[in-house]
Amino acid sequence: MTHDVTLTPVMSDNWDADRSWTLRTYESRGGYSALRKALTMAPDDVITVVKDSGLRGRGGAGFPTGMKWGFIPQGDDKPHYLVVNADEAEPGTCKDIPLMLASPHTLIEGVIISSYAIRASVAFIYIRGEVLHVVRRLQQAVSEAYRAGHLGADIGGSGYALDLVVHAGAGAYICGEETALLDSLEGRRGQPRLRPPFPAVAGLYACPTVINNVESIASVPSIVANGSDWFGSMGTEKSKGMTLYSLSGHVEGPGQYEAPLGITLRQLLDLAGGVRAGHELKFWTPGGSSTPLLTAEHLDVPLDYEAVAGAGSMLGTKALQIFDETTCVVRAVLRWTEFYKHESCGKCTPCREGTWWLVQTLQRLEDGSGTETDLDVLVDLCDNILGRSFCALGDGATSPITSSIEYFRDEYLTHINDGGCPFDPQAATLFAASQHAGARA
Repeated sequence: MTHDVTLTPVMSDNWDADRSWTLRTYESRGGYSALRKALTMAPDDVITVVKDSGLRGRGGAGFPTGMKWGFIPQGDDKPHYLVVNADEAEPGTCKDIPLMLASPHTLIEGVIISSYAIRASVAFIYIRGEVLHVVRRLQQAVSEAYRAGHLGADIGGSGYALDLVVHAGAGAYICGEETALLDSLEGRRGQPRLRPPFPAVAGLYACPTVINNVESIASVPSIVANGSDWFGSMGTEKSKGMTLYSLSGHVEGPGQYEAPLGITLRQLLDLAGGVRAGHELKFWTPGGSSTPLLTAEHLDVPLDYEAVAGAGSMLGTKALQIFDETTCVVRAVLRWTEFYKHESCGKCTPCREGTWWLVQTLQRLEDGSGTETDLDVLVDLCDNILGRSFCALGDGATSPITSSIEYFRDEYLTHINDGGCPFDPQAATLFAASQHAGARA
């Protein structure tokens, strides 16, 4: 594949197949051939292929996947674990759940190859408990894999054995943070751990553990099958490969778009039919609500880790939420902040107390009872939270606030000067209702 290819369906290539979630359909499209190839290689060679491919974690941070695998100590006489983070809860993010629903075996094959590489004999998929239909589909696919000999003892006659456990969480956003996920998996309240020690040294049950996002692991079979050079031929120099972009909001064709890293929002909007008819782009999130907002002036920023960071935001989970001119930015930011306040685990003071005060201040501004001093208070609060909270939840809560004040300060001042929100809330409600009706139809 070349750089001028716009869409690159690899992980999503079989989503339109008849009963794509079944083992029969997956194997008919070449499924599990990458596993057979991996089992003929030395585990370290599998790690090298992934490392050479330049695959970076697709869960938000973008850390090199092969490098993370290489941190696992070998010859330590301890069990090694692979944990797949399928606790997708970032507002606006919808890529891992469709992937598991449409093609769970893509993930399972990736789990087996990855576990073989790090010499793990037990793997876990930690999935959101609310998505019961996806939990059941994944459990069914795991059962199929066991019956076919892809899981269990002596996989494919290789002598390698792996057990895979699907674990349903209880619905806490904080459990998307990898160390809080480990605590939850061990049966404790999900709260982030102090690091060091890092999970690669002392993770699940105090043993060496690799924690990867669903999409990261689902990318592994195609890399092993096609080689690191093939993967590196897509994307940009430092952000290689294809990835799933989630488009939602005020866009004609919301959904998943698998494209090379480095595509722009303008190109994605062209593929999605553009912003809804009769309206224009006002602001958008490049990676879910915990990434700083961007505006129409950033339409041509390449959607890779470096370029988005250069524009003052983060690629994150590549959840592109599109908002047109009918949206009140103050109201949108308030709703996100209410979410973070609710989902704070309460372990650290900056996040626990800070998010509460952020909501109070934003609510005053939205109601029209705030003052210009409140904007300074918001910025000061965000400054006191950023970099001081126990995990990234506190940092994420500040991102939409500081960026919205930077780009839309006049809109905050209009709320103050007009004594309330200048936007018609009924218009937004009617649009949401029409979208819901369209989805049901």
